[in-house]
Amino acid sequence: MEGTLERNATLLDERYAERVYAGVLGKVIGVYLGRPFEGWPYRRILEQLGEVEYYVHDRLGAPLIVTDDDISGTFTFLRALEDYGFNPGLTPAQIGQTWLNYLVENKTVLWWGGLGMSTEHTAYLRLKHGIEAPESGSIRRNGQVVAEQIGSQIFIDGWGLINPGDPERAADFARRAASVSHDGEAIFGAQVQAALVAQAFVEPNLERMLDVAVAQIPKDSTIARMIGDIRDWHGSRDWQEGFLRIEDRYGYDRYGGGCHIVPNHGLIIHALLHGRGDFQESLKIVNTCGWDTDCNSGNVGCILGVWKGLAGLDTGPDWRGPVADRMYLPTADGGRAVTDAVQETYRIVNTARRLRGEAPLEPKGGARFHFSPPGSLQGFVSSDSTDSRGVGEAIHRDGKLEIRYRHLARGRVARIKAETFPGAGARKMGGYGVIASPTLYPGQTLRARVQASEANSLPVLVRLFVGVGDAGDEVRPHVSPAVEIQPGQYADLEWQVPSFDGYPICEVGIEATSDGSASGSLYLDFLTWDGPPEVALSRCEGELWREAWVNGVSSFWAGHVSFVLVQNEGTGLLIQGTREWMDYAVAADVEPHLAEFAGIAARVQGMRRYYALVVHRGGEVRLVKALDGDTILAAAPLAWEFGRKFDLRLEVQGSSIRGFVDGEPVLTAEDRDLVGGGIAYVLCEGRMNSQTIRISPLGDRR
Repeated sequence: MEGTLERNATLLDERYAERVYAGVLGKVIGVYLGRPFEGWPYRRILEQLGEVEYYVHDRLGAPLIVTDDDISGTFTFLRALEDYGFNPGLTPAQIGQTWLNYLVENKTVLWWGGLGMSTEHTAYLRLKHGIEAPESGSIRRNGQVVAEQIGSQIFIDGWGLINPGDPERAADFARRAASVSHDGEAIFGAQVQAALVAQAFVEPNLERMLDVAVAQIPKDSTIARMIGDIRDWHGSRDWQEGFLRIEDRYGYDRYGGGCHIVPNHGLIIHALLHGRGDFQESLKIVNTCGWDTDCNSGNVGCILGVWKGLAGLDTGPDWRGPVADRMYLPTADGGRAVTDAVQETYRIVNTARRLRGEAPLEPKGGARFHFSPPGSLQGFVSSDSTDSRGVGEAIHRDGKLEIRYRHLARGRVARIKAETFPGAGARKMGGYGVIASPTLYPGQTLRARVQASEANSLPVLVRLFVGVGDAGDEVRPHVSPAVEIQPGQYADLEWQVPSFDGYPICEVGIEATSDGSASGSLYLDFLTWDGPPEVALSRCEGELWREAWVNGVSSFWAGHVSFVLVQNEGTGLLIQGTREWMDYAVAADVEPHLAEFAGIAARVQGMRRYYALVVHRGGEVRLVKALDGDTILAAAPLAWEFGRKFDLRLEVQGSSIRGFVDGEPVLTAEDRDLVGGGIAYVLCEGRMNSQTIRISPLGDRR
């Protein structure tokens, strides 16, 4: 998109959404480009890869789409604003609580390198033991070397994206967010990065953009002094000579720790200056220079995406096609782990709008897949076909997804799909693990609108389909009834997803067949689903069903017929579901062994946000709200015996919360703080068994 945007509330429209989308894409493209050789030095990169001008993952035997802390942290910690009511006065302590809620210790988002080694792990342990932010990340608490590593910068772009044209406010939010885990120069680097992203919405001149960003930090800081030096060196040296000068004066050998912010921040400024706004050239420079390549490349990509818009991403090779908008955000909120650049864009846009008191944007009625931004695919790719000549091809076309097919004679299928849960291939990513639960469940209703091109010669039969994991960890399609669509006509498809015996739904999509040799196009306008699930989750064969649980307990395994959970310290959760679930019932048999308490939870939004019905060894049954600590909403006496099985049922409907034990209503409460979320087993310091947990709608379908 060309031109600048006004510095006022009119920023927050579809033009703003498109620039945010370009920034999100720039971020993920940069991370995926730099990830396979993260940590390599400049000379090794030149020797083994040459100048990095395009994706090199295949040359190194690595996947392109991966989990990565730069992506997960950026789009997760920003959720503090949503979780705390879009309060512009959001505090570091509240952002710290967001860490504790979404992180599963030793499993998600962070490099869990240990106390005093990993800055973020160190901060997490401080938070876990009651030390609030900003003290959790302070030099006074953790020392200068630990506090000034790179992590503050790599998670910070979102705070710039929600403050278009307002670098002062972006830098202020960045200070609050970065102080959870960092201090000193790391705060200043984060503030400059956030200010650059914010100012990129409105400033066409890079030098003025840098002036504004540097004005947000102390003039005598190392970051400010280094930026001044790099700007001075830029005019008289090519980028290779400039890098060697940075390496000499601000290189790793001058700072402690494994990945200090100062050298890496220098490479961001260096690449922006020498790249002169060109996306490919800037990413080539920042990646070929080495050091923390995925982090630096992601930061540069975000700035340039905002600054130059989608057109700037399309001037070189095809950066967008191989990515197809795909992203993973593995956190304790597992139903959001499989996502895409469009979904994250509109979450950011609507965060900015809500901060300013404006209504959210909901393209096509809030559909999950709506393809509104130019070129967006939202993770849809072609699927294997019974005959390769009938395979579907997904192409963005004017706010819709065009599905091209050819030679659809009888028995041939054209199919496109998007992921709803990572399949077996996700286990091969390496690095950061995939923690996720499905986004789609039995009992929910799939809806889509599909139109046939007027140029089609024959009608086609169109079906919705889901790909479901099985006992052998294979994903197999299950289809809805067919709807015939004539050339030039459209159809609204609707299908309530049936049960699959507890196995996870891994894919969703559209397929087309024909009785004749049909070739042509279909246009998918939107695809979405809604409603509460209706599913029983019991022990299944294979690994996919097991991996569909977000495992926030010390140990989780399957016995002959049941789940077995162990929690060694504090409270653990075993979670499934999504934030979109609102009114429903969850029921399970719960058999505690040597536990402080055990039970079930509803409207689970992470490790520390949920409603729970628990049986307590002190001789009580309790309704508990977990939100910045635990609050007992209601309690009643209940005889406790180790090894006794309790049949528990928890209903959440509007503000009403009801608890049942062995079929009898025992507790009620009213609370409005948590509107939606998944389900979980809850266990405190002990062991419990359960055979089945069921989720069902309230009302006629119960």
